[in-house]
Amino acid sequence: MKIDHTQPLEYSTEQNNLNILGFWIFLGAEIMLFGTLFASFFTLENRVGNGPSGAEIFEITPVLVETLLLLTSSFTIGLGIHAMRLGNKKAMLAFFAVTLLLGLGFLSVEVYEFIHYVHIGAGLQTSAFTAALLSTLGTHGAHVTFGLFWGLSIILQVRKRGLTPATANKSFIFSLYWHFLDVVWIFIFSFIYLKGMM
Repeated sequence: MKIDHTQPLEYSTEQNNLNILGFWIFLGAEIMLFGTLFASFFTLENRVGNGPSGAEIFEITPVLVETLLLLTSSFTIGLGIHAMRLGNKKAMLAFFAVTLLLGLGFLSVEVYEFIHYVHIGAGLQTSAFTAALLSTLGTHGAHVTFGLFWGLSIILQVRKRGLTPATANKSFIFSLYWHFLDVVWIFIFSFIYLKGMM
């Protein structure tokens, strides 16, 4: 395997470049998935039937906490990649661990939110609005959950094997995934929650 030492470690081999390109293509498919969920939600958001509307069920505090946790995690994953590029394995692992803890905090608030929705009668079968809402939030939450397990496996690999072209490539690809989840959340926050509270 030929290593190009003029490039960052995650781009240092031809295979690494192909892996990153392939992941960008995968993210294109993920954009289509979330685009479909958003289109469904916007089509159904006013179809509340006998159920509650967004203005009746959305609470600003948990949503702001979720947003703060996830956006902070985007910052810490960036610091982790920066530390990786500097060859500082210890700092990289620390920032990745903080990122996962913030992600776990986000998920905890989201679980609380789901329990609250069901408790007040806003379940999947309540209305087209609640079905679209919970499907969109649940899909994002499932992606965050997957990301927690993926990130943990990255931490374990880097601890065991060190910073190599392969582990750096996997870490960088994971960071792209995590940033993508943050971007999706910004759309959820802006166009589902804030719009729904008005």
